[in-house]
Amino acid sequence: MTVLACGMATFRSQARALRDLLKHPSWRGECPICEAPTRFIAYGEWWRDDLLCARCRSLPRERALMAAIETMAPDWRRLAVHESSPADRSVSAKLKAECPGYIATQYDTSVPFGARHPQGYRSENLEAQTFPDAVFDLVLTQDVFEHLFDPAAAIREIARTLKPGGLYVMTVPIVNKDGPTVRRAELGSGQVIHHLPAEFHGNPIDASGSLVTIDWGFDIASTLTEASGMETEILPFDDRSRGLVAEYMEVVACRKP
Repeated sequence: MTVLACGMATFRSQARALRDLLKHPSWRGECPICEAPTRFIAYGEWWRDDLLCARCRSLPRERALMAAIETMAPDWRRLAVHESSPADRSVSAKLKAECPGYIATQYDTSVPFGARHPQGYRSENLEAQTFPDAVFDLVLTQDVFEHLFDPAAAIREIARTLKPGGLYVMTVPIVNKDGPTVRRAELGSGQVIHHLPAEFHGNPIDASGSLVTIDWGFDIASTLTEASGMETEILPFDDRSRGLVAEYMEVVACRKP
């Protein structure tokens, strides 16, 4: 690329950045993932998906997860970490790059459970994992538990694979807040039974998306504790300076005794 072409590319990039600043609400802060000063830009009205870090393009829930990890497991770079169903971006990319003990899994039936996909991830069913007992210090999921048919089995499996004192941290949209959790869909005789209209969220390995099976309330904490025996707490985040402002910003954390 010529010097002139490089100069034009830089100018266009700066022009786009300036256009974003003028068109969309934004403010300065420090991103928990970048660990550096940045600008948070709201590209739409639904900030949970639209309030991006200008540096790493992270979402508020991803920044909240990282903030929780730094608070509860500050030595995460030295830990054995399992993340189920990550997108290859943002906080997951940071963990993959900086934590030698990090392993990513996906629910991918094209690969035998326990086997590694050519793209690098391991195929696992979160509700019936092939990992041995007590192998991880930290387990993570991002917006996974609203897509499970048997969350009780999943949290028991997570507890089984955690070492004593191990930590599970997740983001999940708690859409019903103080209302009771509502089952949207369940399995019956091998078929999906819908109790509410079908709703889908994005899936990192399937363009058709993932069916939402549960609308969680704050009673998710007691549900997880009763199923797993782990202590559960819900961490609320509301910090404009770190870009932690949006709907459903709670992080759920479970500690194995």
